[in-house]
Amino acid sequence: MKRTVGILIFNEVEVLDFAGPFEVFGIAEIEKEKIYECFTVAENEQVIHARNGLLVKPNYTIFNCPKIDILIVPGGYGAEKIEIKNIALLNWINKQSKNVEIIASVCTGAFLLAKSRVIQNDRVTTHWMDLDVLQKDYPDLKVEKGYKYIDNGKIMTSSGISAGIELALHIVEKENGKEIAVTTAKRMEYNWTEMVK
Repeated sequence: MKRTVGILIFNEVEVLDFAGPFEVFGIAEIEKEKIYECFTVAENEQVIHARNGLLVKPNYTIFNCPKIDILIVPGGYGAEKIEIKNIALLNWINKQSKNVEIIASVCTGAFLLAKSRVIQNDRVTTHWMDLDVLQKDYPDLKVEKGYKYIDNGKIMTSSGISAGIELALHIVEKENGKEIAVTTAKRMEYNWTEMVK
């Protein structure tokens, strides 16, 4: 049975934050069999207005989505300025964090993990422009720069935008081995180098 990857989307979500991991998990295969069932999840069924005008129709809502094994929480203006005040969505993220096997943020999605109390006293990273703000707003966190991603086991965070691809490839490698991750990156014509420390 394929493992499920739920990717949260919301208005003003950064496009590559969610589309990069979606591509990685969507094409990862073992012997021409897809490893993951990847889908998007939003608060409701309305079309999402992502950054720069991209319109996206979510596959599911937070009320009807299937069980999620891996939850990806992207960032963007929508994460930092809009959804950070959305109690219903923050509560859903917190609830999911107790049920999923992996919860991972991309870019400023780390702010949503922090606000929903998923990350506390953890080593984390985010977009380089937001490192100081994340540390100031959540002083209990150990915010670190110079990392593409940080793997704390069940909870992972990545730096900005394209780093979500690196994080997704890392998860593919962790679960399926280096060869599968390298093959996935090659198929995407992505020059992947291991950056975790």
